[in-house]
Amino acid sequence: MMNTARTLFFFAAMLLAAPALSAQDAKPDAPVETGSTSLLDLYTQGGWTMHFLLLFSVGTVAVAVYCFTQVTQGKMVPKALSDTLTRSMQSRDVGGAYQMCLAQPNSLSRVVSSALLKVNFDRDQANKTSMEDAAGEAMDFEETRLMTWINYLNVFATIAPMVGLYGTVSGMITAFNKLKAGQSEPADLAGGIGEAMITTAGGLIVGIPAMFLFFFFRTKLSGIMSELQRNASFLIGVLSGEVKLAGSTEPAQASEESN
Repeated sequence: MMNTARTLFFFAAMLLAAPALSAQDAKPDAPVETGSTSLLDLYTQGGWTMHFLLLFSVGTVAVAVYCFTQVTQGKMVPKALSDTLTRSMQSRDVGGAYQMCLAQPNSLSRVVSSALLKVNFDRDQANKTSMEDAAGEAMDFEETRLMTWINYLNVFATIAPMVGLYGTVSGMITAFNKLKAGQSEPADLAGGIGEAMITTAGGLIVGIPAMFLFFFFRTKLSGIMSELQRNASFLIGVLSGEVKLAGSTEPAQASEESN
């Protein structure tokens, strides 16, 4: 009886110790490595359409930098020049004002210099109508010149998603060709589907900021052009005598001085 009990106890102890011994002898599993994908890998996987998207992104950045530096009120309508020209208009110093405009090339100086070429004190209000027409033509030229650059942003915003869509179609065609050839494993289809998704995302990444910058600079330029028109109209009004400021020279006196 005692021998039977000892035997049962021995087998029970062995059963309890077996899991612990096997756990000690078992080697730890190797850590699972998770692959990381770099931007260069994504660029390569996107296919040849990514080269065009890269070109559009560089163009968007370049045009945006140009617009940030050029489409500003301080650059186009500097207050210091406006104040100096106002004093010259008060004294009817047309020659001095014109030379000042040539020395400081900007949108305001080009508009005012075009108007000054039409000055004629022998006519009513120093030929104000012709001055306004010349200033209006110069303002149209300035707006067109800057809008040409801003419109490039609209071009990039429109074409980039289209190129991305072309890459999407190309990637899906590649995936379906794999299926047609009987290669239906996920690894076989991953390349084409990956190309489709990456080019779509790339087109949107370029297109969305470009569209935002287009509307931003277009609105900003519109506001600056309104300020430019206001300044030019005021300066022409001072020179023609329509706007009276303290210390302004009378038209008759200015005509005698010019003679």
